[in-house]
Amino acid sequence: MTYKELATYLKVLSDSSRLEILDLLSCGELCACDLLEHFQFSQPTLSYHMKALVKTNLVTTRKIGNKHLYQLNHNIFDSVINNLSKVHTSNQRCICHNLKTGEC
Repeated sequence: MTYKELATYLKVLSDSSRLEILDLLSCGELCACDLLEHFQFSQPTLSYHMKALVKTNLVTTRKIGNKHLYQLNHNIFDSVINNLSKVHTSNQRCICHNLKTGEC
């Protein structure tokens, strides 16, 4: 995952409502009506947040009849966490290996 890709995920995750949605979905698949029951915002606001989460594949969706069901994509979420943890540690990918120091 590139830094730009990681930043895109972090931007989506920087919203407290989206973090709360992900926390709820960590318990299992939920329909939009279940999520709306938990939050004090409108259906269009929920759709706005879900669109951002689905677009980045942090959440998957499927439709059964009139219901939209949402599920946390654990693989993508784990990948984001794993790549974020690499930012603060020295590893093979670390950009510090290409940094020329002491030349200024």
